[in-house]
Amino acid sequence: MNIFYRPKYLSETTQFLNELKAKNPQMSSGQVEGRALLWNKTLDRDALSDFRAAKVVQQPYVYQTAAK
Repeated sequence: MNIFYRPKYLSETTQFLNELKAKNPQMSSGQVEGRALLWNKTLDRDALSDFRAAKVVQQPYVYQTAAK
């Protein structure tokens, strides 16, 4: 046995989540669908390059007006 072996500890939160996923097996597929809905987007490369080209450089001190 390894001298650094520690018993496997599961926090109450981890135990709760494991029980919840065991009771609702469809939850994982719902999480994947939700992630796809919000995060997994295809990017329009042309629009992205236009956005980057139109970016205005911020002044070092934001609240100071530019001296002309």
